[in-house]
Amino acid sequence: MKGFFKWFHSSAKMKRWMLIIIIGIILACYGMAKILTGERLDFLPLLQIIAYFVVGFSLVILGMIQMQKRTLELLVRQTDNRISDEKAKVNSLIFNKKVYDQGPKIVAIGGGTGLNSVLKGLKNYTDNLTAIVTVSDYGEIIPESRRMLEAMPLDDIKESIVALSKNEEAMQKLMNVKLTQGRLKDLSFGDIYFQGMKEIYGDFTQSIEQTKTVLNITGKVLPVTLEPIQICAELEDGTVVESRDKIPEIVNSKTSKISRMFINPTNCKVAPGVIEAIQEADAIVIGPGSLYTNVIPNLLVKGVAKAIKESKGFKIYVSNIMTEPRSNRYLFTSRPY
Repeated sequence: MKGFFKWFHSSAKMKRWMLIIIIGIILACYGMAKILTGERLDFLPLLQIIAYFVVGFSLVILGMIQMQKRTLELLVRQTDNRISDEKAKVNSLIFNKKVYDQGPKIVAIGGGTGLNSVLKGLKNYTDNLTAIVTVSDYGEIIPESRRMLEAMPLDDIKESIVALSKNEEAMQKLMNVKLTQGRLKDLSFGDIYFQGMKEIYGDFTQSIEQTKTVLNITGKVLPVTLEPIQICAELEDGTVVESRDKIPEIVNSKTSKISRMFINPTNCKVAPGVIEAIQEADAIVIGPGSLYTNVIPNLLVKGVAKAIKESKGFKIYVSNIMTEPRSNRYLFTSRPY
């Protein structure tokens, strides 16, 4: 009974609609009674009775609609801890994108265009999205300006931020625009931005994490390690390829398959927040993307593979449509995650 009487509390704002429904019922019943009891009705009295009935019926419908609307507002407010405004309306509760703040916690692991395609889709369903990406160069010549700043290779991180942004096209242009003059020639805005964020927060991981607020992106991006890593491949004939961008080319030109992948340094530490994100995830999405240069390197960082294996969340591996040339597709089937 205590819960029942809460509906009559002033903060519930239900009594007004109950009163309107009662008035509507009285008017409708009065009109109906006059029709049933009247022996002879002239035009004006008949018009008056119809007016009573129509107004009464309309008030009943209006009151019922508003009561249902108010009931929904109260139920949502009681079960949704995001709502602090007591004057919030049902439209804002239903269509407010903040509902995604309580969406499933999803971790996406990989790199390149494959990971970015996954992020672009998932950001429409949850804000609890974490992208874990590699920190490695693609083999291109490092500009002197970047050596001067000692900036880390952030290509995959920048592209993931672009994928999680609301205006992808504008963010793409902003992150990848390069200076053409001065000592910072060939340095992209993204490198300068992260260097400035690092100076402010004093930590590379924190600077990337704070980017979620500064650039207003959905979810967050974490580097799998804070150390620049070199992705290497050893072929079955003993050839070792130490350049990330050369692995597909050299493998394709040889008859030998990939025997194993490894990273340098082999003992690099996992970045703060990565293991925690994996442990708390409701789902872990691995791939799509190059298995050898975008997916496996993340799993080779100490602690990542173990955390995925022990996680209670769903593990989803998104395979590429086509097999990579000269790759050994059965290499890792004996160790599922």
